[in-house]
Amino acid sequence: MKFIKFLVLGTMFGIVMAKSEAFSWFRIQEMFRFQAFHMYGIIGTAVILGVIGVSLIKKYKIRDFSGNPISFFPKEKSVLRYLIGGTIFGLGWALSGACPGPMVVNIGYGYLSMIVVFVFAIIGTYVYGIIKDKLPH
Repeated sequence: MKFIKFLVLGTMFGIVMAKSEAFSWFRIQEMFRFQAFHMYGIIGTAVILGVIGVSLIKKYKIRDFSGNPISFFPKEKSVLRYLIGGTIFGLGWALSGACPGPMVVNIGYGYLSMIVVFVFAIIGTYVYGIIKDKLPH
């Protein structure tokens, strides 16, 4: 029962993804082919809202759902790890036509081939959990 708030937020996120067409592989392919601004507008809006959200968290010292303080630690500057991670994520996104959020929305819309993508995303997450201590973070 205590996880109902996350179910509600996830449902709302799915509705926003569906209504904005951000789950559409066609829209994602348009973006990667530089044929339309649609997805760039959605991503840009998300970045702006994220910056505002982080600023508000820092200014008002907002806490997480458990009451713990939210902190932002400066990370070591390393361009290579961002290039490698971004390339892997981008290739997966371009090849599958979905990043993690839209993947689930596509399954909900009946695009059952996305189950394969979802399964491999779970496997990739599991493998990362196994090898994360060996990776430079």
